[in-house]
Amino acid sequence: MRKNIKLTAGIAAASALALGLTACGTASDPSSGKDAAGSGDTSKALVVAASPTPHADILNFVKDNLAAKEGLKLEVKEFTDYVLPNTATQSGQVDANFFQHKPYLDDFNLKNKTTIVPVVNVHLEPLGLYSKKVKDLKDIKAGQTVAVPNDTTNGGRALQLLAENGLITLKAGVGTNAKLSDITDKKGLEFKELEAATVPRALNDVDAAVINGNYAIEAKLEPAKDAIALEKSENNPYANFLAVKEGNEKDARVLKLAKLLNSPEVKKYIEDTYDGSVTPAFGAVAK
Repeated sequence: MRKNIKLTAGIAAASALALGLTACGTASDPSSGKDAAGSGDTSKALVVAASPTPHADILNFVKDNLAAKEGLKLEVKEFTDYVLPNTATQSGQVDANFFQHKPYLDDFNLKNKTTIVPVVNVHLEPLGLYSKKVKDLKDIKAGQTVAVPNDTTNGGRALQLLAENGLITLKAGVGTNAKLSDITDKKGLEFKELEAATVPRALNDVDAAVINGNYAIEAKLEPAKDAIALEKSENNPYANFLAVKEGNEKDARVLKLAKLLNSPEVKKYIEDTYDGSVTPAFGAVAK
């Protein structure tokens, strides 16, 4: 059984305050507890906030199989929403987080005046359209209801997926921040906006739903097999990454974890475990 540390009341209270990867360094200096590659007391555990699947699963693989060899102590705190991991990172309740992509973080920082920055890309979870009532895109007809995430970036991402598959038409140039008001032709469809984490639970009540990859997996869906439409991986801006509060990018523990998250062992773990529903997307985060 995994020994993940759950969200405490203290972290929840803290949220009310509103809110390049470099090579891993050389061996630690035992007299100071700090690694020569950067600041950070390597004798202390690096505490990382993460969504349960696949983020916490990947981190626990690193913790159980790779971290000790790098002299890294790692603790994983599971969060089931898309707000608390960033607020806890900003307040210092955790050292880093792993759950989000760049468009979401950019929007979050702007709205909440936070200073979270990406460290390194790890994987992509393709957004998918699912249904328990139809088997194919052509079976989605006027009068039917489609559930979509209600946050700015994932909602826009969902609408782009629907537009790319001919289910709606969007205003030219709206990009990833598309809103329902940007739909120029609904083709008779109705839309239900829900918090991303709750969309899978609505699948029985709507005709189709656009679901984030991690929540689809948690709901026992297999994106590569069950989705009737799935995002393309090539040139996709939605890679999920390790992130920290600005100024902590060179923490020696963060650099060690970044290196491990981009290792061949993690690549193999992702490919073997998720069978295309989650794909490796290693490397520097695009500006």
